[in-house]
Amino acid sequence: MKKTMPKGFYAITDEKLSNGKDNITVVKEMLDAGIKILQYREKYKSKIEKFKECEIIRKLVEKYNCFFVVNDDIDIALAVNSDGLHIGQTDLPIIKAREIVGNNMVIGLSTSQPEQALLAQKEGADYIGVGPIYQTFTKDDAGKPAGLEYLNFCVKSIKIPKVVIGGIKLSNIAQVCKYKPDNICMISEVTMSQDIKATIAKIKEIIDNCC
Repeated sequence: MKKTMPKGFYAITDEKLSNGKDNITVVKEMLDAGIKILQYREKYKSKIEKFKECEIIRKLVEKYNCFFVVNDDIDIALAVNSDGLHIGQTDLPIIKAREIVGNNMVIGLSTSQPEQALLAQKEGADYIGVGPIYQTFTKDDAGKPAGLEYLNFCVKSIKIPKVVIGGIKLSNIAQVCKYKPDNICMISEVTMSQDIKATIAKIKEIIDNCC
């Protein structure tokens, strides 16, 4: 049975932006901080390295009742029985991804343009990534910012959940919250923090008060 993805803060791993910490250490700190959604995103490791990390993380998230999403790797998502799969515009189409993973896994798709968002909804995505909202350097292929105008379009025109991402910091999260998206992602602001638990507490407080 497909789980319902919780709303609120959506955490994502990025070992290259974790101040020398490995993904597992960061994940443990984020889980201790009370996150309810975690996406494993790792662009620079081998398939077997990513699989082994996801095996460990899968066991960890179960203890904390945290919704677990695997980025890009459909085979790993299936192998560890993740709750969700997140794919991009250059990955398999939503329809084909659904054929592979079945109906019990949530599928999210990154979008940056209205036509992409509308097509994702039409083809059965469970949620869309909306962004990058601001300039971001956490992805080599992030592209130009989609901006708040695109977020506004999605909030008004797209019925499935919206997960906002890209360049969001403590300094600008309140601007994003005004649009009341379902989820907000902050990567480097969290993974590079000297005190992940305190940073996530601040983020959750802002989201709870504004969104």
